Amino acid sequence: MQEIRCPKCGEVFQVDESGYAAILKQVRDKEFEKEITLRENQFEAEKNTAVKLAKAETEGQFSDILNKKDLQIADLLSKLDAENNSKKLAVTEIAAEKDKEIQQLKVTIETCEKDKELAVNKIINEKDKILAEKENQIIKLSGQIETSEKESQLKEQSLKEQYEEKLKFKDEEIAHYKDFKAKLSTKMVGETLEQHCEIEFNRLRATGFQRAYFEKDNDAKSGSKGDYIFKESDENGVEFISIMFEMKNEMDETATKKKNEDFLKELDKDRREKNCEYAVLVSLLEPDNELYNSGIVDVSHRFPKMYVIRPQFFIPMITLLRNAALHSLQYKQELAVIKNQNIDISNFEAEMNEFKEKFSRNYELASRKFRTAIEEIDKTIDHLQKTKEALLSSENNLRLANNKAEDLSIKRLTRNNPTMAEKFAQLKSENILD
Repeated sequence: MQEIRCPKCGEVFQVDESGYAAILKQVRDKEFEKEITLRENQFEAEKNTAVKLAKAETEGQFSDILNKKDLQIADLLSKLDAENNSKKLAVTEIAAEKDKEIQQLKVTIETCEKDKELAVNKIINEKDKILAEKENQIIKLSGQIETSEKESQLKEQSLKEQYEEKLKFKDEEIAHYKDFKAKLSTKMVGETLEQHCEIEFNRLRATGFQRAYFEKDNDAKSGSKGDYIFKESDENGVEFISIMFEMKNEMDETATKKKNEDFLKELDKDRREKNCEYAVLVSLLEPDNELYNSGIVDVSHRFPKMYVIRPQFFIPMITLLRNAALHSLQYKQELAVIKNQNIDISNFEAEMNEFKEKFSRNYELASRKFRTAIEEIDKTIDHLQKTKEALLSSENNLRLANNKAEDLSIKRLTRNNPTMAEKFAQLKSENILD
C-alpha cells in the first residue's frame, strides 16, 4: 500500500498499487499536455512579437525604401512561414518523441506492474508458506504441551504417591518411636538414665569400642561437672574424639518441669573446662516436644558442637561422631607429620643459618688477615724495590767512579797545574815514577 498526502487539507490516505499507478499515469499525461500547450502559446507569442516588430520597423522607414521594405516584409513573411513550418515540424517531432517516451513509460509501467504483481505473488506465497510452517509449529507445540501436561500429571501423581508413602512411613516411624518410648520408660522404672546409658555402652565396649574411655566425670574442681566423658584414641595413642555427656530425667509427677534449654549453658561450660570436642545432652525432659522426639537435634547455633538426643539415640550418636572423627583422623595424622616435617625443616634452616653465620664470620676474619698479609707483602715488595733501586744506583755510581778512575792519568792531573807538573817531572827524573 502507498501513502498519499493531500496538498490542500494535508490528510494522508492509502491506495493500492494499481490505484497508485493510475494516478501516476494521469498526472504524467496532464503534465505533458500542459507543457505542449505552453510551448504552442510561446511560439505564437514569439510569432506575433516578430510581426509587430517588423511592422514597426517598416512604418518608421523612409518612403523611398518602402518597396524594399515590402520585399523585406515579404521575405520576412516567407521566413516566418518557413519558421512556422519548422516550428510545426519541431512540435510534431517533439510530439512524436513525447509519444515515444509515453509509450516507453507505459511499457515501463506495465513492466513495473508485472514485477510488482510477481513480487506481491511471491510475498503472498512466502507468507502462505510461513503461515503453514507456523501452523505446523503450533500443532507440534500443542502436541508437546499436551505431552508435557500428561508427563507433569504423571509426575504429580507419582510425587503424590511418594509423598503419601513417606507420610505413611513417617506415621509408622512416629508410632514406632512412641511405642519404643513407652517401652523404654517402662523398662527404666527403678533405674536411672545414667545407669541405662552406661549399661548400653558396656554391651558394645568389647566389640566396638576396645580403645575407648567411658567413665563418670568426677573432677569437680571448677565447681561443676558433667555425667560421663567419652574418649577414644588410635593405635598410636593419639586422641581423635572426646564427648561430654549429660543425662537428664525427671518423674512424671514432678511439679516443676524442667526444659532442655536450662542445661545447655552449663553443659557447654563443662565441655570447655574438660577439653572435650563435643557435648551431648541425653534427655527425657519435654516428652511431648516433637522436636526432640523426631531424632538427633543439633543445637550448634546456640553452643558449638552440641546435640540433644533421646536415650534410644545414645549409641547411634557416639557412632556417628566417632565415624566422622575417624574420617578426619587421617588428615590429623598427615597434619602431625607435616608439622614434624616443618619442625625438621625449621631446625635444618636454623642449623644452616647458624653454619652460614659462622662460616661468614670465619671467612670475614680470614679475608681480613689475608688482606693484611697482602698489604704487608706489598709493603715488603715496595721496600725491596726501593732497596733494589738504591743498589742499582750504587752500582751505577761505582761504575762511573771506576770509569773515572780508569780515565785518570798524570797528564789529566797536571793539566793546567804547572806546580803539579813540575813535581811529577822532578819525581820522574829521580826515577820514582815510571
